[in-house]
Order: sequence, then C-alpha cells, then structure tokens
Amino acid sequence: MNKLRAFLFVLVTLLPALCWTAPLEVRRDIHFPNLPGYQVMACDFHMHTVFSDGTVWPTIRVNEAWRQGLHAIAVTDHIEYQPHKADVPTNHGRSHTLAESAAKSHNLILIKGAEITPDTPPGHFNAVFLSDVKPLDTPEFLRAIEQANQQGAFVFWNHHAWKGEEKGRWLDVHQTMYDKKWFQGMEVANGDEYYPTAHQWCLEKKLTMLGNSDIHEPDLRKESASEDHRTMTLVFVKERTPAGIKEALLAGRTIVWFKDQLMGREELLRPFFNACIEGREPNVRSKSAVVVEVRNNCQADICLEPAGPPPADQLPPRPIVLPANSTVLLRIPVTDPAKPVAPKYTAKNFLVGPGKCLSVTLKIPGQPLPGKKSGK
Repeated sequence: MNKLRAFLFVLVTLLPALCWTAPLEVRRDIHFPNLPGYQVMACDFHMHTVFSDGTVWPTIRVNEAWRQGLHAIAVTDHIEYQPHKADVPTNHGRSHTLAESAAKSHNLILIKGAEITPDTPPGHFNAVFLSDVKPLDTPEFLRAIEQANQQGAFVFWNHHAWKGEEKGRWLDVHQTMYDKKWFQGMEVANGDEYYPTAHQWCLEKKLTMLGNSDIHEPDLRKESASEDHRTMTLVFVKERTPAGIKEALLAGRTIVWFKDQLMGREELLRPFFNACIEGREPNVRSKSAVVVEVRNNCQADICLEPAGPPPADQLPPRPIVLPANSTVLLRIPVTDPAKPVAPKYTAKNFLVGPGKCLSVTLKIPGQPLPGKKSGK
C-alpha cells in the first residue's frame, strides 16, 4: 500500500511537468484583399532600437511586427543621433544584422535602412534598401542623400511638419533633391500624426505615400485591429520579395492605414474598396425594402454615409458601418423591390486627398425575369 501511495504521489507531482510545453508564439494575420496582378503586403519602414534613441533590442522589433501580422519591416536607426552611445557604441547597420536571424525564422522580410537626421529644416529622411549604412555618416546632408541614391535606396521625407508647417515647408534644398530624383516619397502619416500638406504634395508631385509607426518604445499590441493598430503602409507587389516591395514603392502602389483611415490615390483606392466589399443577392424582397448580406473583406471598419438625394423611385439610404472582416445584414428601403438598387455613399474613411473621401455605389441586383438569372 505504501508503495502504491508513493507511486501515486510521484505521478501526481510529475504529470503536470511532463505535460507542460513552452507557450507558442502566435501571429494575428492582417486581412486586406489582393488586387488583380498584385498581392498586398503590410509594411512598416520606420522604427528605432537602442542603437539610436529606441528602448528595445532589434530582435524585439521583429517579434512585435510578426505578432501583429506585418509582412516586411525596416529598422531605421538615426545616423546622427546616438543618445545611448555611452552604453551602446555607435555601430551603423548593427541593428539590422542583429535582427536578421529573427526575421528569417519568423518569415518576415527585413529591409536594411537608416534615418538621416539633420536639423529641421531640411528635416529627416529615411533611406531603405541600403547595402551599407556607413557611407551615409557624413556632415553634409546632400552628400548623405546622394550616397543613399548611389546604393539604389528608396528615400522618403519623414514627418515633414513635426516641428510645425513653417519649419516643414518646401525649400530650395527639397526642390534640388526632387529635381535630381533623390527622394521618392513622403510620410503622409507618422505614428499618431497625419500631415495633409504631405498628402497633397504626394498627389501633386507624384511622390509615393507612406505611413509608418516611427516606434521607439515597446509595442505591446497583440494584433492589428481596426480600432487599434500601428500606422503602416499597404504595398501592392507583383512578388513577395524585397525587390518586389521596392518596385511597388517606386511605382507608388501604396495605401496608408492610419487609425481608422485608408489613404491613397483614387486609381488604386477605388479598386481596393471594390475588392473589400462583397455584395450578395437579396435574401428578401418586400414591398418597401430589400434585405441583403454585405461582406467587408478587410481589416478596417468601413464607414459609409449617404451621398446626395436618391433617384425618385428610391428612398434615402441610411449611414452604415461595416465592421472589419464581417458580414452585415442590410435593410435597404425601396419603392419597387423588383428593380436594381444602387444607393450612393461616401466612404468616409477612404481618403483620396486631404478632406476628400471616396464616392462609391453599392449595387444590388433586381429581380430576375422568369427563366433568367440576374447579373452580379
């Protein structure tokens, strides 16, 4: 009996330890629709570590981005600004080297970058797709930008108005860089800040729109939700490689996801919206309404407000919020349920320019004739 009790004691004591396993790393994927010929990649091209003025080790940046569903990142530590150099010696490019192994194991594309940080003006510029950061460490600002371009880098102007619109104005030095094609994009959004002037300049000057986190502190988010996510750039690539990302950036195929807003050129934002929305055949047609399911296939909530008066034979539609990655049941008022319905809306959180929202139409098919199928 004593032996049996001893055996049971050992079994009860050791069984939990035998069954215990290390907790799994969990990734919460980001869901945005692809477009014909292009795949969408969620990217963040601006972040910092202890190798400049950030507060985390480079591998942490990889873990955070992977956990939140991103596909590609660039660690862009400052070149000129090294506040931790008493404890972490200045070693340009070292943060990228330390992050490489973690990025590979997490299947995350890691792009070599740096932030060129003179006074503002002229402002801060990120260079990504670098081969070597060290040549950019020069006191002459334009020389650093030239060195980046000689390496084939993609260069963009960061948070141009972070010290106010006056210090972030377009100067002769920016015009020189623009004329030489030495920078190709601008941050329309940085962290929690949106820059409408940069947004307008991107439209006028055909610069690529970017949104980035510029993160310094640890990011404790476990996922990228519509109501809480880092600012990021959605890049529409032909292939999911560093070269594919660079080609898409140079071509300007980007949409900025900032808070509850998606910002981009109308020629890209419109097909993207159409890919996000999946309308279906009405479930019910009554004398005064049709009841239909509408699917939102993207990670962001979509906010629709009626745009202008409806046709004479239709009743005014109501404002709609389509929750992310969800299907909603809509009751659309009509005067003739057999006819097609095409209520017009303004997508309030799809910006094609500063203060300008995307105009859209929801197309609900009419009642098919006997023996015929209705069109989509």
